[in-house]
Amino acid sequence: MEDPTVKKSLITLGTKTSFFLLIGISFALISCGRVQQADVLSAPSAKQAIATIGPASDSSVTGIATFTQNGDQITLTIEIQGASPGIHAVHIHESGDCSAPDGTSTGGHWNPTGVAHGKWGVGEFHLGDIGNITVGEDGTGSIELTTDLWEIGTGSDVDVVGRGIVVHAGADDFTSQPSGAAGARVGCGAIVLSE
Repeated sequence: MEDPTVKKSLITLGTKTSFFLLIGISFALISCGRVQQADVLSAPSAKQAIATIGPASDSSVTGIATFTQNGDQITLTIEIQGASPGIHAVHIHESGDCSAPDGTSTGGHWNPTGVAHGKWGVGEFHLGDIGNITVGEDGTGSIELTTDLWEIGTGSDVDVVGRGIVVHAGADDFTSQPSGAAGARVGCGAIVLSE
């Protein structure tokens, strides 16, 4: 016959063990939740850079260019207004200096890879060869591009910060060297890191 005191001791021991096991598991779950919450709170927010586009060459072109980083992808959205209806090339130029009335202070197309001018995503192209914006009768137009070829605020050769966004009077033909025969610079904005 079993000793009732042994059975009672085992039950007490089992209850105490279960209690401490339950406390340990609860603590582990709470700690894990805090770590996950801390990871989320300390995760860096998306980097962003902007360029406020102002008129050049006596035009009335204005607009905004926004670069937003999500992981290793950067999405550029450009919206312009005050442009003549039709197709206008838009490029990233070497410098964000828009001080010259005709926008020439921005230098040539941004081309850190040293390749020929072309069409974005087809063969060789400058990292500044964004493309063409179609402007409607109301003078507005937009373009969006997503890439992993640029960086924001790193100081590297492929960092867009410090460069210039230039809107041209005409379309980029994607073949004429070195700039696509896009014509005068009618809009200009310096790309700056957004706080």
